Amino acid sequence: MLRSEEWKSLTNSTKLIYIYLKAKYNGRNPDELKLTYIELKDEFAPATISKAFRELEQKGWVERTKYGGLFRFYSLYK
Repeated sequence: MLRSEEWKSLTNSTKLIYIYLKAKYNGRNPDELKLTYIELKDEFAPATISKAFRELEQKGWVERTKYGGLFRFYSLYK
């Protein structure tokens, strides 16, 4: 994966956020990966987080299974 052209085309921020998201996988939750802005706020600006998730979705690295909102619900990915 690390040597693929698709991986190399991602920005560094996007790569890091993908790694954080994959770290949430525990073997039983493939369709319910949740990574909140609050968890990433010390590392990234909110605009960077949004851009990274958009890039991951557009390039097919993740798929959003549930759309979240501002205050009550979180987006889930697989």
